[in-house]
Amino acid sequence: MNMRCSEGFTIHKKILEPFLMIVLIGGFSCMMIQKSYADPLQTLRAALPKQIQGWRAEPDDRVFDDETIFDYIDGAGEVYRAYNMRKCLSRRYTSPKGPPIVLDIFDMQSSEDAFGVFTHDQDGELVDVGQGGLYRSGWLSFWKDRFFVSIYMEEESVAAENAVKGLAKEVASLVSHEGPKPKILSLLPQEGLQPRTTRYLHHSILLNYHFYLADENILNLGPHTKAALADYKYGEENARLLLVQYPAGEEAAKAHMRFLKTYLPEADAKRPVLLENAKWSSAALKGKLLVIVLEADSQGLAENLMKEVISLD
Repeated sequence: MNMRCSEGFTIHKKILEPFLMIVLIGGFSCMMIQKSYADPLQTLRAALPKQIQGWRAEPDDRVFDDETIFDYIDGAGEVYRAYNMRKCLSRRYTSPKGPPIVLDIFDMQSSEDAFGVFTHDQDGELVDVGQGGLYRSGWLSFWKDRFFVSIYMEEESVAAENAVKGLAKEVASLVSHEGPKPKILSLLPQEGLQPRTTRYLHHSILLNYHFYLADENILNLGPHTKAALADYKYGEENARLLLVQYPAGEEAAKAHMRFLKTYLPEADAKRPVLLENAKWSSAALKGKLLVIVLEADSQGLAENLMKEVISLD
């Protein structure tokens, strides 16, 4: 069977069928490529509820990147940048029943950095939403997969609080799966670890926020490093532990030597050093991992905590 086109050429069915298959496959491939490059934040935005318990979304959302975020939250913008924030979607909900509610969704590009932002402030009451939801003084936050979500009311009220918690559950349900926590957390000894003191970070500004080390970035922290900070309690004694994972052993060794030279100049690299504040500190290497007991109440505690990390497989 032949088909004739307007120019008079004859198109054979045997030629036409493979051609149509190529066109169909090519079109399907384009659709798959477009889907694979879909913006995760925009996909989530399209599914967000327009109203929640009497609060309605204002017509215009705002979207910020890692530069314009300072126009929105000047004081904390650097924190989000330090966790590799890609974009932030901000939406306001208003109602005659109560104060405005503001929903901020941060696309942190990875679940590890979404978890990291979440650990920056862990005050509040635990709520069952997302991964690790917290509620305090009119503000609810949680993380799930690559997103960190912040919802707050401009004034506190019972109705607004219920709407905030309802909105949080709606948003969390739109993120299809949970994301893994940073692998470096598995290297933290579990005995004595204090709840809600674990922080995951990359940059010295974040470390100095939780534990001031030095004006300079003596550990060479940055996007290429993964660090975990945590507090420990053994009986009446306390300690603070820092783990930093580097891409290579040479980088870890350089950071180790600089830390000893700058922070523990009298250290012999084998025994903890007594600091001016009557705390004990020590540092050691384990391959690409730098282990630092920033402070401990006794020499024995510093030594035991270091041994626990070094002995882990």
